Amino acid sequence: MNTSSRPIGIFYEHPVWFKPLFQELEKRGIPFVRIHADSHQYNPAEREIPYSLVINRVSSSAYLRGNSQGIFHSANYLAHVERLGTPVLNGTTAQEIESSKARQIELLASLGLPFPKTRIVNHVNQIIPAARSFRFPIVIKVNQPGSASSVLRFNKFENLLKAINLHQITLGVDHTALVQEFIPAKDDYIVRVETLNGKFLYALKVYTKNETYNLRPSELFEGSYTPEREVEESKSKIRVEPYSPPQQVVAEVERIVKAARLDAGAVEYVIGSDNDQRYYCNIIALSNFVGDPVNTIGFDPYVDFVDYIEGRLHPLFEAELVLVP
Repeated sequence: MNTSSRPIGIFYEHPVWFKPLFQELEKRGIPFVRIHADSHQYNPAEREIPYSLVINRVSSSAYLRGNSQGIFHSANYLAHVERLGTPVLNGTTAQEIESSKARQIELLASLGLPFPKTRIVNHVNQIIPAARSFRFPIVIKVNQPGSASSVLRFNKFENLLKAINLHQITLGVDHTALVQEFIPAKDDYIVRVETLNGKFLYALKVYTKNETYNLRPSELFEGSYTPEREVEESKSKIRVEPYSPPQQVVAEVERIVKAARLDAGAVEYVIGSDNDQRYYCNIIALSNFVGDPVNTIGFDPYVDFVDYIEGRLHPLFEAELVLVP
């Protein structure tokens, strides 16, 4: 099969988040195949992949929809695809970063960038010793991210001790969690910086009412606007607005996404209300663009995303043209 004649494979599991991507591909006449990660199999003995390019869009929030099998399966499948030489957007390294809060912190530490004071534990009996070195409030984040329930906040040491004694804290499927100092956000917002091809694309201030600085993708971004979600959003009054971060932040975010090998992804940070210091707190390898982007940020990022996809395909088309006698 000629490489340039193969369709793109889009590996995903959310039922609605990627409709804008599908629509833009269809608009341009780019053939693609939907690969459902929630129910999938592959043959490790095969010698070639029937796709010119695979786009990984399997979010760690998949377990919220009962599709946790897609998260773990995707790492194996992407490694298989890469072994056979097919290019992948947001490949195995990006998937590992997406599915591990501990890996995110390690990456930030390796780059010398600021993040909240953190201890990584693998047993509940390690939480108290870790927390004793922090000021309160603290948060406990399970290593496998994806839902608000995976982030617990404790304002007092006594509350934490009571929760442990009542066996109310679990560490998730890999028995790993982050214990962190909670950073109260200045003016009650975090900043979410979206990138594409290692470069700044746009940024948003996300007002959180200082409840947490670890947002679910479904709270604000594509596919979130079901009637039930609209009711929840109206209650929480979460809002966003365009923002132009300092050039230093742009440079640091670009360092992060390049080190994480994110073709498309986001980084979130918070400014501490008590010290005006910046803390990076979340790397989202499989982020979704903001809902209603034209009215929110002034352009459609899916146009840019598909431009990038076409650019990744272009060398294949060029190679095919060279081979024509």
